[in-house]
Amino acid sequence: MSSVVLATAGYDHTIRFWEATSGICYRTLQYAESQVNKLEITSDKTQIAAAGNSQIRVFDVNTNDPQPVNSFDGHNGNVTAVGFQKDSKWMFSGGEDGTVRVWDLRAPGCQRAYESRAAVNTVVLHPNQGELISGDQTGHIRVWDLTASACSCELVPEIGTAVRSLTVALDGGMIVAANNHGTCYVWRMQRGASMTTHFEPLHKLRAHQGYILKCLISPDCQQLATTSSDKTVKLWNLDTFQLDRTLMGHTRWVWDCVFSVDAAYLVTASSDHTARLWDLSSGDAIRTYSGHNKAAVCCALNDSAIDGRDVDV
Repeated sequence: MSSVVLATAGYDHTIRFWEATSGICYRTLQYAESQVNKLEITSDKTQIAAAGNSQIRVFDVNTNDPQPVNSFDGHNGNVTAVGFQKDSKWMFSGGEDGTVRVWDLRAPGCQRAYESRAAVNTVVLHPNQGELISGDQTGHIRVWDLTASACSCELVPEIGTAVRSLTVALDGGMIVAANNHGTCYVWRMQRGASMTTHFEPLHKLRAHQGYILKCLISPDCQQLATTSSDKTVKLWNLDTFQLDRTLMGHTRWVWDCVFSVDAAYLVTASSDHTARLWDLSSGDAIRTYSGHNKAAVCCALNDSAIDGRDVDV
């Protein structure tokens, strides 16, 4: 089994798997139905979910089988978010149809659908595994309590400004929302007596002049990465909210990013058809993954050791 699973996808209807260090593409999957909007790898590195226009397909990571091992249909329009519960028992998704959905990976069909009333751009799972948090096109952030099966909290940081991306710190202490005006809103997250999450405003960060397409808190909770239509990626210190570093090299919009488990590296995907691997200590792009012939809009990386020990990228 590969110790590092790195994949990219986008508008050329392919999913590409890469050797992280050499930059060689060793497997290409065809995704015939549509472009691929999002990718997510299971924690055990055995499967990868690809979200497209109206469907989600799940493929085996460690075989050469070109066919999906599972397909999930139910959304109308683009599926904009996909992710797995930590033990890969269930999957969640969000879409342009305004729904947030929960899928049991061992049973057919959609188990739950929550109505957001506007196109959903981003969905994240709280580390407690009990809440999904969504952001939509009208600027609403909603917390969906999976036990109560209801919306337990609603925030609108900027009325009418689309929430493009959400990220929750792995320790559950912070959440960041990035919007179409280049602004990040930062809250502390606290559990109240009723065990529902409360948001305490912490900071408003003017991160980019253009759209922010992705925001992501590093695994060590020390940095925030933001990717933008301005072709850059910025890294922010989460203690001071000062800019640590700007990563420059992509020539078009940067749509997605993912940290290595030790937070020493970042992989990014761009409309310039490439993905890049950045050494965050130097800010240099140390590898370029070239092979897509249209925009690369999503990337996924799992370089954690299944037994808990980190592996080298």
